[in-house]
Amino acid sequence: MAPQVGLFIPCYVDQLYPQVGIASLKILEHFGIDVEYPESQTCCGQPMANTGCTNEVVPLAKRFLEIFKSYDAVVCPSGSCVSMVKHHYDEYFSENKEYDELKAKTYELCDYLTSVLEIKTLAGRFPHKVGLHQSCHGLRELRLASSSELVKEPFGPARELLESIEGLEVTQLQRADECCGFGGTFAVAEEAVSCMMGEDRVHDHEQAGTEVLTALDMSCLMHLDGIIRRQKKPIRVMHISEIFAECL
Repeated sequence: MAPQVGLFIPCYVDQLYPQVGIASLKILEHFGIDVEYPESQTCCGQPMANTGCTNEVVPLAKRFLEIFKSYDAVVCPSGSCVSMVKHHYDEYFSENKEYDELKAKTYELCDYLTSVLEIKTLAGRFPHKVGLHQSCHGLRELRLASSSELVKEPFGPARELLESIEGLEVTQLQRADECCGFGGTFAVAEEAVSCMMGEDRVHDHEQAGTEVLTALDMSCLMHLDGIIRRQKKPIRVMHISEIFAECL
């Protein structure tokens, strides 16, 4: 019997980038997963938590638990939202066994593909130079890739999946894991700094020859895509799930 997965789609993806949710569904179903999208799901509460409105997060955290606790796993195409659930819900649940179980079975999409389904290669062809942006939550909270400041054997399952696709070349950046400057509400509170950081990232991808810019978080890509479009840069932006789905 196929495992039953609850597909958690971040609110900004639902409202602005529904194709990312659809691509995630196609990928999971391609690998034989029984996927459900609970229509009663809401925001995970990360924007409120980031701005100090912790009381407003409580009902959202409890609702998330109630909606997703019965699934074999919860999968989400966003490292930041997964990080919110796995690392920042603890203060809202005191010694709650159901939450501990939920936390252990909540995964970012690429993490689920590689660590649970143990997928190492992807079929299909994508003849482009692809630049992979390592978003901060996925990198330093979920540890989905190695950080440049750590002296250890490098790893990166998402990069390995990309490199397994025929015709795809992953570009080499000068600063492989630098923040894009989005940071959710940081982009509003510190607009100038946020834009300068984003421009630095775009420039790094330009010098590397990136044709398609991808990441595990559409929020980071939304910020970078805004800079790319306004400056009329010749770089296409795609969430990693869209690349995978195009290759199926």
